[in-house]
Amino acid sequence: MSFGRWLLFFTYLGLVQAEANSASSFKPSQYPKKTAHCKATRRAPVEEAVDIQLKYVDINPEASTTLIMVHGWPSLWSTWSNQILEFQEDYHLIAPELRGFGESTHPGDTKSSGTMGDMVGDLVCILEHAKVSSAICMGHDWGSTICYEAARSRPDIFTGVVGAVVPYIPSSGPFVPIKNLLPIFPSLTYQLFFDLQTEKAVAELDKDIRRTTRATLRTAKNHPPTAFLKDENSFLAAWDHVEEIPPVSFFTQEEEDYFVEQYSINGFKHTLQFYTTENRHEGWRHAHFQGNHTISQPVLAIYPKEDPVADWLVAATVLKSADYLPDLTTEVLPGAHWVHLEYPKEFNELVRKWLDRTFNHSINDNSGSHDEL
Repeated sequence: MSFGRWLLFFTYLGLVQAEANSASSFKPSQYPKKTAHCKATRRAPVEEAVDIQLKYVDINPEASTTLIMVHGWPSLWSTWSNQILEFQEDYHLIAPELRGFGESTHPGDTKSSGTMGDMVGDLVCILEHAKVSSAICMGHDWGSTICYEAARSRPDIFTGVVGAVVPYIPSSGPFVPIKNLLPIFPSLTYQLFFDLQTEKAVAELDKDIRRTTRATLRTAKNHPPTAFLKDENSFLAAWDHVEEIPPVSFFTQEEEDYFVEQYSINGFKHTLQFYTTENRHEGWRHAHFQGNHTISQPVLAIYPKEDPVADWLVAATVLKSADYLPDLTTEVLPGAHWVHLEYPKEFNELVRKWLDRTFNHSINDNSGSHDEL
């Protein structure tokens, strides 16, 4: 082999090793958390104002443009690992731990004190604590739903939305119980279990947090059993024939250990707030009677092709999401539910191009250090 080819070969090896090191360089325990002290409403057994403490990671606060990165279920702030590594040099990143998750506390009423409006209020409180007046909201799963509601209800603060997986669900029509969606989306059946048998569900999820984590965070290539998500009396029964579920493929051992450690603090109890009829109905009622369902800010929707929960591109069409999003960009990627972790390079490229195209002009106006993202 000629010297030139040897040089190319070793250069290639160096690039591969650099990429591998970059992929494994996220160490969640090295990111300190801040604490925002926020007011919240506990609606049961009697309605009263209470104090909660919301944890968040605050990165590069000197940057001129803020991305607030909102996780879903059962994610934590740390599941934005690849996006943090990608954007932390160019943007001010705020990654909250939602109420009831990890070290963040909760009002104490799972059934009715975790509405979309409550979550938006929490984001506003965190931004105020971080001394941020406006932000682009990037969400995954339920985090997307929170970001859409944030942009809808507080356009004075939230200037754009990146919604990964779950589309915008406008509240212009009647309230739809989950059971009515099961003929079209049977993999939503587990949500009935979380809603109607919440205490049993919490006990099942808390019994072995590592097993719950590994069962839930699967990829298209390392997919769960066919029966997973389709049982209204259990979340994990589909895995009963598997003695030890393989590790989460897109986590390092350190990341999986951190995830399990964080869930060991408060368990899953209050995280099931997303699935209760009480919270869902109150969130719908609040938005429905406000009447402003159109989100005029720029929106980037990213849908995966192989999510076992639902075909979200079809769901977006059925929901007529685009009718209420006049500045919408839609992208589709391979992968399953955790698309930002399965295909981080492709996901980040889409986000960066959209941010650059949509917000780069204003960034340049505000800070000469951001001439090139």
